[in-house]
Amino acid sequence: MSDSHGKQLLSKPPAEHIDVAIHCGDLTQESKLDEFKTTLRHLQDVNADLKLVIAGNHDFTLDVPAFESIVRNTRPPLEPELVRKTYGDYGEVRNSLFADWGFQYHPREGHRFDIPEDVDVVITHGPPKGILDYTGSQQRAGCPHLFQAIAYARPRLHCFGHIHEGWGGKLVTWRRHVASDLPPSHFTHIDHARSTLLGSLAGLSDARQDRDLDLFTADYDFSEQEPQTLFLNVALQGTPEMGQIPWVTKIPLPRVKT
Repeated sequence: MSDSHGKQLLSKPPAEHIDVAIHCGDLTQESKLDEFKTTLRHLQDVNADLKLVIAGNHDFTLDVPAFESIVRNTRPPLEPELVRKTYGDYGEVRNSLFADWGFQYHPREGHRFDIPEDVDVVITHGPPKGILDYTGSQQRAGCPHLFQAIAYARPRLHCFGHIHEGWGGKLVTWRRHVASDLPPSHFTHIDHARSTLLGSLAGLSDARQDRDLDLFTADYDFSEQEPQTLFLNVALQGTPEMGQIPWVTKIPLPRVKT
């Protein structure tokens, strides 16, 4: 799940046991303490052995330099006690960076995503460019640098959110050989003919008309012969009529030697 923005995560917690629950960021709308408490309280209701949570751009109080900059540049100046009461204490700031939101980098400068090749699961807040990243204006809003890192690592699962309209799932089959010296892109490195769309907002709308859904299941079969990655955009916030819901999936992973 992702992009709950301080609202209820699930209409009702899943009855079945889950090995790992993942929240891909934007736990809050305005990074307020009450919103964090609401989200964490709902996460406590999920029956999972392990819960992994990362921050999103709306959770800017967790990005100390960005938070300090926002407070410093607000006009009229904010009362320190009011800031602590609403957002918490951001403590000592060793450097500052101007930003309207948290955890951001400039698109022209890019960002190095250091994802090793032996990683099975990747969690980011935003999508890679070309994968479940269409906005409402039909513009691709994903990050090309993230796509390049994912194309090199080829994990079993990459889950994210941020682009609410991109909710859905796609099982991507990678091309084994690419005759290009250009950086990887969704045009060159994906075998689209052998990739499968597992879910989209249009499909969710139809499915919810047929039955009451609380979770969307990614049904697929991983190929043992083909390099594949399951991409999930798990953003919960959308239009009221859509009622976007979390995903649940099973992925084959090697057992850790103990």
